[in-house]
Amino acid sequence: MPELTLDAVRHALSFVEEPDLGQDLITLNMVEDILIEGRRVSFTVVLTTPACPLKQAIHDACERAVHTMVDPDAQVVITMTSRVTSLRTGNAILPGVKNIIAIASGKGGVGKSTVAANLAVALAATGAKVGLVDADISGPSMPTMFGVEDARPHVFQGPDGKNKIQPIVQYGVKLMSIGFLAPGENAIVWRGPMASSALKQFITEVDWGELDYLLLDLPPGTSDIHLTLVQTVPVTGAIIVTTPQPVALMDAQKGLQMFRQPQINVPVLGIVENMAWFTPAELPDNKYYIFGEGGGQRLADKHEVPLLGQLPLVQAVREAGDAGRPAVLQDVNSPEAATFRALAESLARQVSIRNNVAPKTNVVRMN
Repeated sequence: MPELTLDAVRHALSFVEEPDLGQDLITLNMVEDILIEGRRVSFTVVLTTPACPLKQAIHDACERAVHTMVDPDAQVVITMTSRVTSLRTGNAILPGVKNIIAIASGKGGVGKSTVAANLAVALAATGAKVGLVDADISGPSMPTMFGVEDARPHVFQGPDGKNKIQPIVQYGVKLMSIGFLAPGENAIVWRGPMASSALKQFITEVDWGELDYLLLDLPPGTSDIHLTLVQTVPVTGAIIVTTPQPVALMDAQKGLQMFRQPQINVPVLGIVENMAWFTPAELPDNKYYIFGEGGGQRLADKHEVPLLGQLPLVQAVREAGDAGRPAVLQDVNSPEAATFRALAESLARQVSIRNNVAPKTNVVRMN
């Protein structure tokens, strides 16, 4: 067996592959602080997201590599931490935000806001720093879903002398919504330019600080709001929320194709199929495909993007949103919570892969 040295340990770990990124940990610079004290070897593995679903597998592979290739009797101590990757370094707008994720749908009523709220909370629960913009200007729902209808953001003067808005923080997520600025019972009737201006303010005039992920819950369809977003900041990627029925899939496809237009060119990270089946509380093992079956998978296959997850139509999820405490927090041992946690892991995984293999996304320039 080789001597227990720094070079021997690094060589052994060069055979441990990060499964999603397809390269070894040493090449990816994911191993830090290797320390050898007698027969004890310790080091840190820096994952690309705290929501990494492969954390234990990578830990075990590192331990196995040292025991197999260096010293079978070595005491291996591995610290697993994370540093979310980003392609947005040096960006003048939101320099502290690593990834901006657009959450879109072709039509309303598919549960996009429910998905956005639970994704944000699930990512924050892993230790990620998360922000959420309720960009559905005419139909804001995040104040209700997070139980902060009466909250009002504080405005303060930043170091540059400009006014900044302090976001509302709930369940570890920084929030901004037009619902904080207008009474909930009042209709917000704005022309396109006014709505676009409000979204731009929510992005550029809010003190977001350091974030790993900033999620934007967009209004349904393809509108001025969507163009304003991609013309204001470089978007890391978009996810498309749909239900399995053909009419929803047809509209979802339009939303997907919008992001893929050459002049926009925002990567589509995947499809989320909501209301994939109905499961009544009294029959938790039963599935009723009331909106059709397999539509999300067919859409994902057609456009060669991942199906990030399938979410059931469950009464408890709706009740949780109405109660102001997203389902992923209601009962951490429930199937619904597990499904949303798995969805958050899938999203974080796709962001890491995208940042490793895809080119940087730029702000869209359009006439």
